[in-house]
Amino acid sequence: MDVEERLELIKRNTLEIITVEELKSLLNEGKPLSVYIGRAPTGSIHLGHLVALGKLFDFEKAGVHPKILIADLHAALDDLKSKWEDLDKRVDYTKKCIELAFDWERTPEFVRGSDFELSQTYVSDLLKLSTITTVEKALHAASEVTRMKNPKVSELIYPMMQSLDEEYLDVDMQLGGMDQRHIFAYAREYLDKIGYRKRVEVLTPLVASIRGPGTKMSSSVPESNIKIYDSEDSIRKKIMNGYCPEGIVEDNFIIQLINFFILPNDGKFHIERDAKFGGDLEITFPGELIKLYSEKKIHPLDLKNAVASNLIKRFKNAREYFERQTEVLKDLGESFMPY
Repeated sequence: MDVEERLELIKRNTLEIITVEELKSLLNEGKPLSVYIGRAPTGSIHLGHLVALGKLFDFEKAGVHPKILIADLHAALDDLKSKWEDLDKRVDYTKKCIELAFDWERTPEFVRGSDFELSQTYVSDLLKLSTITTVEKALHAASEVTRMKNPKVSELIYPMMQSLDEEYLDVDMQLGGMDQRHIFAYAREYLDKIGYRKRVEVLTPLVASIRGPGTKMSSSVPESNIKIYDSEDSIRKKIMNGYCPEGIVEDNFIIQLINFFILPNDGKFHIERDAKFGGDLEITFPGELIKLYSEKKIHPLDLKNAVASNLIKRFKNAREYFERQTEVLKDLGESFMPY
């Protein structure tokens, strides 16, 4: 695979790369490259998290080694629900969910934040950053990812730690949703002030809530998301209630789910249809789905049935695992049963 092909794979389904020129330069160097994505174990793993995680498959295909940071200290700093004494359980839960959510060819490399973020050198660098970062800058960096009503000091530490993680994980790129942009921009501005190089930042779209425009998936709003261990009935019910107006592709939850999650991981998307409605259809490119749906050549009900069947099959292992581990979910305040 040449540089241009690798570049196009990495660019696929992204909203922004800071910067494309730097990314291309890295690829042209021909050295081994790595990327990381962080997941703070604060709540249920749902489809909103899996879209960004699924992007790691494109990186792997492009020859970039992926790392997944289970950011336990970030979770404790940001979320009152993540009590310090529960971190071990939440780390195990999050890691297991990610392992079960995809058909990994190779087990991904997981790194736990507290394994390196409490080291003397890391803390020293964190203190250095704190001396050159204004409260205003820290507030701005954290504004999209932390709970900013009457912010705690810990929430201002969060973006500084996430920036240092790039250096201490020894990666060339960081991957995250568009809500991470302020932190990514902070990292690029401040890491070199303490002697570390800027990294390439890759930003993916945020998938809309099942409920449609102006909403987003939230672990605390069960009807807005699909967990990987939701029951078959719950998955089907949520998909059938999903925002998917005929012929409309903008902010269409079902279209986003196929283009940003199913197609990148499966390489194709199969739609079963009665012969009188055109027969079965196989989609291989996002643009193909957009064109056919906007021309009303695919009915929303056919699309929803195909998505529900895909997710039910995809999450079978996770569902069966947590059926045997309901006590784990209860301990973490999570629910296995459909809402």
